[in-house]
Amino acid sequence: MSLYDDAVLVLKGYEDQPELRQTYLEHLEAHPDGMWKACGDGHITASALVIDPSHGRVLLTLHKKLRMWLQMGGHCESADGTLAAAALREATEESGIAGLTLLPGGPVRLDRHHTPCAWHLDVQYAALAPAGAVEAISDESLDLRWFAYDEVAEVADDSVVRLLEATRARLAA
Repeated sequence: MSLYDDAVLVLKGYEDQPELRQTYLEHLEAHPDGMWKACGDGHITASALVIDPSHGRVLLTLHKKLRMWLQMGGHCESADGTLAAAALREATEESGIAGLTLLPGGPVRLDRHHTPCAWHLDVQYAALAPAGAVEAISDESLDLRWFAYDEVAEVADDSVVRLLEATRARLAA
């Protein structure tokens, strides 16, 4: 199965945010190259909020280009077999933490936003940090920092706050 086919299946199975989900599916239907950065009309991206529930905190990256505190994530690559694999790869690369595991149940949220390269149709997951996780800054970050849940709204935009809320709701379910 191709990454494109996986994305369509994942999105069809995602039950929340029906209007935005439909926008993503229509984008893919209209753009066979809609998984890739080269698609100038926008492309699917994959991200993951790295969370440490035992300490009530999340790891955010100060994005080098955007200069904003965000979850880990970015463009899909040809080696990614699934959207989940892309999100986990991005989270691992950008956090430097080995042994991350995605929270079960598929994507936590969808978020469509404009970036300097194009529209990003982000499929957002959550990744659980293993006990004793030690982060390491990648070349895509200016900084990495753990934030308590109640600090996130002070440093990050609404999309990150909504992702944290949805992740915490999934954890509590």
